[in-house]
Amino acid sequence: MTDLSDLYQEVILDHNKKPRNKGEIENPTGVAEGHNPLCGDQIKLTVLVKDGLVEEVRFTGCGCAISTASASIMTEAVKGKKLEEVESLFHKFHDMVTEETDKSSFDEMDSLSVFSGVREYPARVKCATLAWHTLREALEGGKKVASTE
Repeated sequence: MTDLSDLYQEVILDHNKKPRNKGEIENPTGVAEGHNPLCGDQIKLTVLVKDGLVEEVRFTGCGCAISTASASIMTEAVKGKKLEEVESLFHKFHDMVTEETDKSSFDEMDSLSVFSGVREYPARVKCATLAWHTLREALEGGKKVASTE
Protein backbone atom coordinates (compact mmCIF):
# COMPACT_ATOMS: atom_id res chain seq x y z
CA MET A 1 0.00 0.00 0.00
CA THR A 2 1.24 3.49 -0.75
CA ASP A 3 1.62 6.16 1.90
CA LEU A 4 -1.35 8.03 0.41
CA SER A 5 -3.65 5.01 0.45
CA ASP A 6 -2.52 4.25 4.02
CA LEU A 7 -3.48 7.81 5.00
CA TYR A 8 -6.83 7.49 3.23
CA GLN A 9 -7.57 4.24 5.01
CA GLU A 10 -6.63 5.81 8.34
CA VAL A 11 -8.99 8.77 7.77
CA ILE A 12 -11.87 6.47 6.82
CA LEU A 13 -11.32 4.29 9.89
CA ASP A 14 -11.13 7.36 12.15
CA HIS A 15 -14.45 8.74 10.83
CA ASN A 16 -16.02 5.29 11.17
CA LYS A 17 -14.93 4.92 14.80
CA LYS A 18 -15.64 8.54 15.76
CA PRO A 19 -18.25 9.86 13.32
CA ARG A 20 -18.73 13.61 13.28
CA ASN A 21 -22.21 15.18 13.33
CA LYS A 22 -23.91 12.02 14.53
CA GLY A 23 -27.41 12.62 15.85
CA GLU A 24 -30.51 14.52 14.76
CA ILE A 25 -31.35 18.18 14.42
CA GLU A 26 -34.28 19.18 16.63
CA ASN A 27 -36.16 21.33 14.09
CA PRO A 28 -34.78 20.42 10.68
CA THR A 29 -35.96 21.92 7.41
CA GLY A 30 -35.36 18.58 5.70
CA VAL A 31 -35.35 14.92 6.68
CA ALA A 32 -34.68 11.85 4.56
CA GLU A 33 -33.88 8.21 5.00
CA GLY A 34 -31.53 6.21 2.83
CA HIS A 35 -30.96 2.52 2.32
CA ASN A 36 -28.37 0.48 0.47
CA PRO A 37 -30.03 -2.91 -0.04
CA LEU A 38 -26.80 -4.48 -1.33
CA CYS A 39 -24.85 -3.84 1.88
CA GLY A 40 -27.65 -3.19 4.38
CA ASP A 41 -26.49 0.35 5.19
CA GLN A 42 -29.27 2.57 6.56
CA ILE A 43 -29.12 6.28 7.26
CA LYS A 44 -31.42 9.04 8.43
CA LEU A 45 -30.27 12.53 7.65
CA THR A 46 -31.58 15.81 9.06
CA VAL A 47 -30.61 19.16 7.60
CA LEU A 48 -31.22 22.78 8.52
CA VAL A 49 -31.12 25.25 5.64
CA LYS A 50 -31.40 29.00 6.23
CA ASP A 51 -31.14 31.67 3.56
CA GLY A 52 -29.92 29.13 1.00
CA LEU A 53 -27.08 27.85 3.22
CA VAL A 54 -26.69 24.46 4.86
CA GLU A 55 -26.44 25.60 8.44
CA GLU A 56 -26.47 22.18 10.11
CA VAL A 57 -26.55 18.56 8.97
CA ARG A 58 -26.56 15.40 11.07
CA PHE A 59 -27.06 11.70 10.54
CA THR A 60 -28.03 8.54 12.39
CA GLY A 61 -28.11 4.95 11.28
CA CYS A 62 -25.85 1.99 10.84
CA GLY A 63 -23.62 0.89 8.06
CA CYS A 64 -20.22 -0.30 7.01
CA ALA A 65 -17.05 1.71 7.59
CA ILE A 66 -17.17 3.40 4.17
CA SER A 67 -20.83 4.38 4.52
CA THR A 68 -20.38 5.80 8.02
CA ALA A 69 -17.15 7.62 7.16
CA SER A 70 -18.71 9.05 4.01
CA ALA A 71 -21.68 10.42 5.96
CA SER A 72 -19.36 11.88 8.60
CA ILE A 73 -17.01 13.55 6.13
CA MET A 74 -19.90 14.72 3.93
CA THR A 75 -21.57 16.50 6.86
CA GLU A 76 -18.36 18.39 7.53
CA ALA A 77 -17.88 19.23 3.85
CA VAL A 78 -21.35 20.69 3.21
CA LYS A 79 -21.84 22.72 6.38
CA GLY A 80 -21.88 26.42 5.61
CA LYS A 81 -22.17 25.85 1.86
CA LYS A 82 -24.77 27.33 -0.47
CA LEU A 83 -27.23 24.84 -1.93
CA GLU A 84 -25.70 25.32 -5.37
CA GLU A 85 -22.27 24.48 -3.96
CA VAL A 86 -23.65 21.35 -2.30
CA GLU A 87 -25.15 20.19 -5.62
CA SER A 88 -21.84 20.84 -7.38
CA LEU A 89 -19.96 18.94 -4.67
CA PHE A 90 -22.38 16.02 -5.06
CA HIS A 91 -21.58 15.78 -8.77
CA LYS A 92 -17.82 16.09 -8.24
CA PHE A 93 -17.89 13.42 -5.54
CA HIS A 94 -20.04 11.11 -7.63
CA ASP A 95 -17.75 11.54 -10.63
CA MET A 96 -14.68 10.92 -8.47
CA VAL A 97 -15.98 7.57 -7.17
CA THR A 98 -17.55 6.36 -10.41
CA GLU A 99 -15.43 7.63 -13.32
CA GLU A 100 -11.81 7.76 -14.35
CA THR A 101 -11.01 11.38 -13.52
CA ASP A 102 -7.97 13.61 -13.45
CA LYS A 103 -6.42 13.15 -10.00
CA SER A 104 -5.46 16.83 -9.85
CA SER A 105 -9.18 17.60 -9.44
CA PHE A 106 -9.06 15.70 -6.12
CA ASP A 107 -7.18 18.62 -4.57
CA GLU A 108 -10.32 20.73 -4.51
CA MET A 109 -12.20 17.88 -2.84
CA ASP A 110 -10.23 18.24 0.41
CA SER A 111 -11.10 15.43 2.82
CA LEU A 112 -13.57 13.89 0.36
CA SER A 113 -10.67 12.74 -1.80
CA VAL A 114 -10.07 9.87 0.65
CA PHE A 115 -12.84 8.07 -1.25
CA SER A 116 -11.12 8.27 -4.64
CA GLY A 117 -9.98 4.65 -4.37
CA VAL A 118 -13.54 3.40 -3.93
CA ARG A 119 -13.92 3.51 -7.71
CA GLU A 120 -11.82 0.34 -7.85
CA TYR A 121 -14.50 -1.52 -5.86
CA PRO A 122 -17.86 -1.01 -7.62
CA ALA A 123 -19.92 -2.57 -4.82
CA ARG A 124 -18.46 -0.06 -2.35
CA VAL A 125 -19.40 2.94 -4.51
CA LYS A 126 -22.97 2.54 -3.27
CA CYS A 127 -21.70 2.64 0.32
CA ALA A 128 -19.78 5.86 -0.33
CA THR A 129 -22.63 7.62 -2.15
CA LEU A 130 -25.58 6.68 0.11
CA ALA A 131 -25.22 9.72 2.39
CA TRP A 132 -25.01 12.02 -0.65
CA HIS A 133 -28.18 10.64 -2.23
CA THR A 134 -29.92 10.92 1.13
CA LEU A 135 -28.79 14.53 1.52
CA ARG A 136 -30.17 15.40 -1.91
CA GLU A 137 -33.49 13.79 -0.96
CA ALA A 138 -33.60 15.73 2.34
CA LEU A 139 -32.95 18.98 0.47
CA GLU A 140 -35.72 18.12 -2.02
CA GLY A 141 -38.30 17.37 0.66
CA GLY A 142 -37.64 13.78 1.71
CA LYS A 143 -40.74 12.30 0.08
CA LYS A 144 -39.12 8.92 -0.68
CA VAL A 145 -36.40 6.73 0.75
CA ALA A 146 -33.12 7.47 -1.00
CA SER A 147 -31.56 4.36 -2.44
CA THR A 148 -28.36 3.44 -4.17
CA GLU A 149 -30.30 1.21 -6.58
